[in-house]
Amino acid sequence: MKKLINDPANVLSESLLGVAAAHPELRVDHEHKVIFRADAPRPGKVGLVSGGGSGHEPLHGGFVGHGMLDAAACGEVFTSPVPDQITAATNGVDGGAGVLHIVKNYTGDVMNFEMAAEMAGATGGAEVVAVVTDDDVAVQDSLYTVGRRGVGVTVLVEKIAGAAAEAGRSLSDVAAVARRVNAEGRSMGLALTSCTVPAAGKPTFDLPADQIEVGIGIHGEPGRTRVPLAPAAELARMLVDPILDDLDFAGDGVLAFVNGMGGTPLIELYLMYHEVDRLLAKAGVSVARSLVGNYITSLDMAGCSVTLLKLDDEMLRLWDAPVRTPALRWGL
Repeated sequence: MKKLINDPANVLSESLLGVAAAHPELRVDHEHKVIFRADAPRPGKVGLVSGGGSGHEPLHGGFVGHGMLDAAACGEVFTSPVPDQITAATNGVDGGAGVLHIVKNYTGDVMNFEMAAEMAGATGGAEVVAVVTDDDVAVQDSLYTVGRRGVGVTVLVEKIAGAAAEAGRSLSDVAAVARRVNAEGRSMGLALTSCTVPAAGKPTFDLPADQIEVGIGIHGEPGRTRVPLAPAAELARMLVDPILDDLDFAGDGVLAFVNGMGGTPLIELYLMYHEVDRLLAKAGVSVARSLVGNYITSLDMAGCSVTLLKLDDEMLRLWDAPVRTPALRWGL
């Protein structure tokens, strides 16, 4: 294992020291391992909290800031944050208008966010509503979930719901926007290599050099099938076809999101985007907005995922609204 670390046991805590030094517009609670907007809580604004296991950066801490999250609870690598962390995040962003929890559909995350919502209500009086993302079309149940996994749409929910909250909308309105984004988005991913968890010191799974895993999860969970390595055009088809089969994307256009899993260079991600764009055009699906890059990763895994979001006028306006976070920023 070759990694830029000191002690595997201290990767998260030392990384958060770097976040605090690099981003003075954020505030890091090192005791609870929570990243806050420096101005949180904001009176009268719905607070947005998300979080999960680390190793998926920039998700979630990289999306804390104006127009997105107010706080992110950072669990250890591939491990859900515990209820005390999430409760600290929730109470720390409660400005009196309630708090929205954005939760990926993994059993540990769902359970711990539910417990934290109860604890926050009991200790700080915060009104909490949760929206669970479950956009992965690869598998119905996996090692970590009951139902579909929450993956790429999570980024889009955080941005679009974040814009709604920034505009001063109510908790029920912000939650309704988040649910609609989740309902209209679908994702599928593949892996060229395994990832290596620092504490393990070896790849999570064995993947021969001439094979790929299609439908992989962001923790290295197995997907639909293992197939021989193929040209990018064929790989793009393996991702796009199941998404189009799962939801009718005819309408005003989609947001097409090609995401890197952490170990794939941008030159390859843009090449994949070209193939995805060609497939969508052939299927009669128009692209209104795009996003390409490493936004929800799996440590050093090579591979990518495709997410399509069926847009309406409101979602498009909220997507275009100003955002300023370490990993996503425009309009400010």
